[in-house]
Amino acid sequence: MKFRIFTEPQQGASYAQQLAMARRAEALGFDAFFRSDHLLAMGGDGMPGPSDSWVTLGAIARETETIRLGTLVTSATFRHPGLLAVQVAQVDEMSGGRVEFGLGTGWFEAEHRAYGIPFPPKRFGMLEEQLAVVTGLWGTPAGERFSFAGEHYLLEDSPALPKPVQQPIPLIVGGAGKQRTPALAARFASEFNVPFRSDAEIAELFGLVRQAAVDAGRDPASLAYTAALTTTVGASEAEYARRADRIGRDAAELRRTGIGGTPAEAVDRIGGLADIGVETVYLQVLDFDDLELLDLIAAEVVPAFR
Repeated sequence: MKFRIFTEPQQGASYAQQLAMARRAEALGFDAFFRSDHLLAMGGDGMPGPSDSWVTLGAIARETETIRLGTLVTSATFRHPGLLAVQVAQVDEMSGGRVEFGLGTGWFEAEHRAYGIPFPPKRFGMLEEQLAVVTGLWGTPAGERFSFAGEHYLLEDSPALPKPVQQPIPLIVGGAGKQRTPALAARFASEFNVPFRSDAEIAELFGLVRQAAVDAGRDPASLAYTAALTTTVGASEAEYARRADRIGRDAAELRRTGIGGTPAEAVDRIGGLADIGVETVYLQVLDFDDLELLDLIAAEVVPAFR
């Protein structure tokens, strides 16, 4: 089992806070530091304001050495795929080949209105074309040209530069869609991620992706199967309750729907995820001021799976 720290900086986090958490995660041996790609807080004032995911990850890449970096997930509505391919390839170079790239449709209409970004009612076709464009640009051999003509994007005679360090960059597709999403994952992804769902739903979605891979003539084992869950742990019940309260979550509810409770309870919960095929768990950590939570997880939870 791999353990990754997954954050939501739009809820209120400066660059310095994000860097501090990434560095602590790296020092503690977590596999990766991931962040969301949002521009508007979902509750609260979000101070000091949003930060661009790829600008931030590029900066963190230069201040870390080993930890992998990525988005869960970049919104296809925010950037043209040609520019996005350049940005992600640059961060991969800045990091020495430590980037992982998640891409999704985008869903939070209010943030689009707040920042003047178009929010088309139908976005799945955009996502499919963006995946084709980004992977096409990265996969075009140096010295050759890439062109693409779709319903949403048109690229003509692109030099398809720069190239990322990794060939290919690990690509994450995820969500809870039961028809088009599994097929898209089977076609493009190296990893399929299910965020914030029950064990039964996670297992069902994994099964649909495995079948989609078979239908596409691909070995289902060539994909990684991962899940993301809100995480808060306390050495005592009182400490756990305080941490749950600080992130605005009911302690009992978080035990049911996330990874919550004592370290022993977290171990049991993650063990159940492993039983249904989860290979990597993204621990959604919402309090940037509580780096001691990472210390506790690294000391009391992670060793049970190593």
